[in-house]
Amino acid sequence: MRAFLLALCLPLLLGACAGSGPYASDEEVARARFRDDGPPTITLFTMINNRSNEGAHSALMVSGSQRVIFNPAGTFTHPNLPQRGDTFYGIDDGKVDFFIDYHARETYRVIRHDVVVTPEQAEIALARVTSNGAVPNALCTTSIGRTLRDVPGFGNAPRAPFPRTTMRYFDTIPGVQIRRYYDNSPDDRSDIVRDSPADRQDIVVEYGPDTR
Repeated sequence: MRAFLLALCLPLLLGACAGSGPYASDEEVARARFRDDGPPTITLFTMINNRSNEGAHSALMVSGSQRVIFNPAGTFTHPNLPQRGDTFYGIDDGKVDFFIDYHARETYRVIRHDVVVTPEQAEIALARVTSNGAVPNALCTTSIGRTLRDVPGFGNAPRAPFPRTTMRYFDTIPGVQIRRYYDNSPDDRSDIVRDSPADRQDIVVEYGPDTR
């Protein structure tokens, strides 16, 4: 599992393709639709290797008229979440926890950046991620940078294929809230895929930028 996650963003795989991916029906997407009561938000998730401190993967959560997760070229799955390409629908709070717990493990930590945005910014971001489709392997972070550059206020988002570069960009956004998630669970996360919901008891949360 660790080797597979590392491979997601390696330049050696730039020519590989993730395929078209699942495509949920309109009825499934509409039935799963979830709108958070909080302010419109754009959230960056960055998965960092605890041994090398290198970035392994990036994902983007957008919360506006609905909340979705754009997980480009990722391995995450959930039996109750409709998926179109690399976008997952129906992201309530429990599913956010599940997404974090899926990625946090003894070899990886998850850095979460939450940025409150305007409704207009959120809707532009939602339109971009829900129309993006599946992303080729190794282009996870690049695709997020391209998505963000279409959103007013994020025009300087890096398009480099390095998760830490985009993470450092989010560090500088005024008002950003940053959390770091640590979990000593083993690399094999098939247990939480089988046994939803996520087990939050073994996750440690710290606040502030990742300084390792």
